Amino acid sequence: MKHFRFAILICLVLLPALSRAAGDGYGYPIEGPYAATILGTPPDLKAELPAVIPVKELVLDLIPDLKRPPVFYYDDGLRCSYVCQKQKAPLVFLIAGTGASHQAPKVVAMMKALYQAGFHVVTLSSPTHPNFIISASHSHVPGDLTEDAADLYWIMENVWSKLKEDIEVSEFYLGGYSLGGTQAAFVAKLDEERKTFNFRKVLMVNPAVNLYNSVSQIEGLLNRIPGGEQNIARFFNDTINKFTVFFSRGQFVKFNDEFLYAAYKEKLFTPEEAGGMIGVVFRFSSAAMIFDSDVMTNGGYVVPKNRTLTATDSLTEYFRVCAHLSFLDYFNEYFYPHFLRKRPGLTKEALIAAESLKSIEGYLKSSPKFGVMTNENDFILATGELEYLRQLFGDRAKIYPRGGHMGNLEYKDNMAYLVGFFKGTGGQL
Repeated sequence: MKHFRFAILICLVLLPALSRAAGDGYGYPIEGPYAATILGTPPDLKAELPAVIPVKELVLDLIPDLKRPPVFYYDDGLRCSYVCQKQKAPLVFLIAGTGASHQAPKVVAMMKALYQAGFHVVTLSSPTHPNFIISASHSHVPGDLTEDAADLYWIMENVWSKLKEDIEVSEFYLGGYSLGGTQAAFVAKLDEERKTFNFRKVLMVNPAVNLYNSVSQIEGLLNRIPGGEQNIARFFNDTINKFTVFFSRGQFVKFNDEFLYAAYKEKLFTPEEAGGMIGVVFRFSSAAMIFDSDVMTNGGYVVPKNRTLTATDSLTEYFRVCAHLSFLDYFNEYFYPHFLRKRPGLTKEALIAAESLKSIEGYLKSSPKFGVMTNENDFILATGELEYLRQLFGDRAKIYPRGGHMGNLEYKDNMAYLVGFFKGTGGQL
């Protein structure tokens, strides 16, 4: 599954053109949603954050009797990161987005901003990340908001039990981005019952409203690939070849900002192809998730039932099969049957409805602790869902005119708002 990491790298260098900011008072300059998502924030417009902070890593042996298949020999427990102040301060738990680890660039940027502002911070991998699926999921089948929230809460309690003797915490906050933003809402609701943390503030950054809808939106981007999703392999190979040639012809030492902007100037890809690559990268992330879940449950979906994979077995063919499974395939053939066995009589419609903020909208509407940051052109939101967020959260929602999906997170205004939300300073770093 190392292909996924390389896919992310390739995705980062698909750079559509920058546009001048519209005359709306918001200085983030990238107009297109796919361009913003891929390119992120130009370096000169990012918030000033410390280059290095004293981050430490925890490895939690959460399930002592867990029998990891030999193919996952490298996994020795759930990993998470934390950074602490020397004085008493609030502690913020941050949940990474789909397929992302506790060390993913976006969650690290959030961690740096909050640490700089005086908070203790703990970052957690997404329940869809391989390490989480293997070492922290009770079911090993990610995607159900209620079950994933229970696993996340259990991890938070374990982390707090490790840290509480060494740090002073005044109160607890919670945040997450993308899928992690949606999950934060369900974790907060669970906390209302268990009251371990009594979260005072919860920030949801670019959350999905309905997981089924959002994944369908992203899968739809594969239609932008020349030849459609059946041409994923060729498109990806062509992408690798283009960048290999471009890299070899230039005087580049490594893949960095210089290389990225040089590639952008050459306009190696169209905006349509950029949208297609977002779909490809998501498909690769999904492939890793499906494989890991199937092996951990001995589900027989991709890997034959009772087949024991070892560290020396080739995974190439399994990866190819997983990469050609659409989200609808996964939902209809694996995810829904799994939950139907656990909840006899469950319909697909009921399961889809449960994986949505609408299933807890009464709580979200009535609780003043919540805030939302998102963008008008976030393509993971289906028709009507942006307006739903506006109506649900009212003045608790901060909606920027552009930025795609998470593309503007590191923009100075966005980071100021994020920090200001937790500090109560109205968006000032």
